Amino acid sequence: MLNRTTAPAFNTIDKIDIIQANKQVLDNGIEVYTVSAGSQELSRIEFIFKAGMYYQNSPLIASYANNMAETGTSKRTADEISDGIDFYGSFFECGADQDYAHFTVFSLNKYLDETLDFTEDIMKNPVFPKHEFDIMISNRKQKHIINSKKVNMLVRREFNKLIFGAKHPYGVEVHDNHFDELQLQSVIDFYQSHYHSGNCTIIASGKLPENLITILNKRFGKNSWGNLQKVEKNFIPFETTTQQKNLIVKDDAIQSAIRIGRPLFNRTHNDYFKFQVLNTALGGYFGSRLMANIREDKGYTYGIGSGLGNLIRGGFFYISTEVGVDVAQKTLDEIYKELALLREELISDEELEIIRNYLLGQFLRTVEGPFSLADKFKVIWEFGLSYDYFDNYFNQVKTVQPSELNQLAKAYLQEKDMIECVVGKL
Repeated sequence: MLNRTTAPAFNTIDKIDIIQANKQVLDNGIEVYTVSAGSQELSRIEFIFKAGMYYQNSPLIASYANNMAETGTSKRTADEISDGIDFYGSFFECGADQDYAHFTVFSLNKYLDETLDFTEDIMKNPVFPKHEFDIMISNRKQKHIINSKKVNMLVRREFNKLIFGAKHPYGVEVHDNHFDELQLQSVIDFYQSHYHSGNCTIIASGKLPENLITILNKRFGKNSWGNLQKVEKNFIPFETTTQQKNLIVKDDAIQSAIRIGRPLFNRTHNDYFKFQVLNTALGGYFGSRLMANIREDKGYTYGIGSGLGNLIRGGFFYISTEVGVDVAQKTLDEIYKELALLREELISDEELEIIRNYLLGQFLRTVEGPFSLADKFKVIWEFGLSYDYFDNYFNQVKTVQPSELNQLAKAYLQEKDMIECVVGKL
């Protein structure tokens, strides 16, 4: 009989084995990476392009080029596309971030070819209807105007500008006039120069059908498609502000949004893994020091956290929260106090063991299914890394010592290096 008065045995995690992606190449040179796992007859196919915001010459173009593709083709209207994909129980989504853009489809395997017929049409034959463009402009401008009144949105935009520079693609701020100035032809030109077979990579995951490569080759690999151009973008250095304290006053604000941080490295840096442990202690999980102090002890906020922003051409560290305007300055003081403690005192072995177990447990939860396994692969593919990355992560989390974390805090968490941005009142 189970004895509920005795805690179950605690087992440490010694090794994590990950199902790795297999690489194949279509006839026209498109690389296909497959992660075949799971028990459900379901597949996810991602078409990835170097077509994120880093590649645009002015705001909004990358996002609109990506989203407009599904608003109509030479064969189908937007409604026909939507209804057709729904008919097969499939799901299509698109999006563009700072570095990459994607078209992603989820489909039952028995209807995968039919679903990819719509996907192929969207990718190869978009017509960018002017009326759909005008509707998208109107809707998104109104949403932008509404969001521009929210302190949490304003602080994120301003912080990015302070970290990267107002002219850097990562830091460009969208204004109302950008919606009025955006030209449909600029969107079309961007799409044609970035969405083609020479700039496409496919990542497929799920319980993949045996004829997957045959299907993909038939629709996307037999010939080159699109206006083939070499997609290049020279490295653009950050122009980080020299002004440490930045306040945007909102007289009607009842809350102040706070962001504190600095430019830092991305996941390719030697200190990345150990800094992730340090960051977790500071504000990377619910049991973190910032949460314990500013939420649990002081009651200043519902949530506060810290993290590392990973971009292909750089990274940044940030602390983010929203608090009542009456405690905004006190919150700032407590944040800097926690940074100082990490610089001045060693993390205890007990706290470090809790963080280790949390991070390794989180890792295990993110490699449970085929889609999450594909997401893990995408992380290393984007940064040009190998699967050794995960072994290194595992080993460094397991072996990092309090003294090493203290040295990292002294190197990277100095108050004088932090850029402070507050929107609301102090």
